[in-house]
Amino acid sequence: MARYEKPDYWTLRAKKEGYPARSVYKLKEADEKFGLLRPGGGVFRVLDLGAAPGSWSLYVLRTLASRFQNGGAFLAAVDLAPLSREYGSHTHGGHEYGKDLFAGDHFFFVQGDMMNQAVRDSLASRGPYDLVISDAAPATTGNRSVDTFRSLELAGTALDYAASFLRQGGSLFVKVFQGGDAPALLKKIREQFSAGKSFKPASCRSESFETYYLGLGKK
Repeated sequence: MARYEKPDYWTLRAKKEGYPARSVYKLKEADEKFGLLRPGGGVFRVLDLGAAPGSWSLYVLRTLASRFQNGGAFLAAVDLAPLSREYGSHTHGGHEYGKDLFAGDHFFFVQGDMMNQAVRDSLASRGPYDLVISDAAPATTGNRSVDTFRSLELAGTALDYAASFLRQGGSLFVKVFQGGDAPALLKKIREQFSAGKSFKPASCRSESFETYYLGLGKK
């Protein structure tokens, strides 16, 4: 996969708005288009797989803080790497997000492998969830076939989490590298959800072969 050295519009915007990575705008666009983070009955629970450096988790926490004024929201996250906690208390758009969004009972993070059974059990105990999101990507080799295969392994794990720990009616948003058996994964999503679709946000680099799959309304 290509290395990107020059910051683009999205990278500079993320830095200005207090996010560690440009990937935040991929989730933001999907949320605004498909209503992923919508208020409902009871506590709204989100699971973020492959969360580091933390842009998606921060977007979820900030959005839920504004949409759920009564605190009826919870986010659990996992990654092999730690989160960039320096961004947790950022103020943006005139709104003060508090001491540290990565602290408190509304957030749980485990540093570990999401394929590990102990990690899985720990995350399961904090569900069921209304939304599972995954921007997880493999360490790329430059070999597109290998990278696509490894990406689909991660996306398949995310789908398995969704199948096991999503509430009925819940949603899935997951990154995949195009190619290989990606269509078969989308077919599985369509079998398990009322609607399944492919979506490439505007903030994806034009030369990138990543895209995102959505599962809306778990059966």
